[in-house]
Amino acid sequence: MSHRVINVDKEILGGTPVFWGTRVPIKNLFDYLEEGDSIEEFLEDFPSVTREQVEQVLAISQKLIVSSAEILHENFA
Repeated sequence: MSHRVINVDKEILGGTPVFWGTRVPIKNLFDYLEEGDSIEEFLEDFPSVTREQVEQVLAISQKLIVSSAEILHENFA
């Protein structure tokens, strides 16, 4: 997990977060998962994205959710 996985560049899709080295928005992954599609289906439809990138984005998202919940709990406790 030492290399970059998310790119935010105003020159690429107006700054929409994308998988590094692609023009595939991170949001697309979550849209697929929300619709009940598998990671395999996502990867088939977006071959420029690797499984490792997907796993890293999911790990980052989990960390953000956990840390956000801790911050919210501290502020409302």
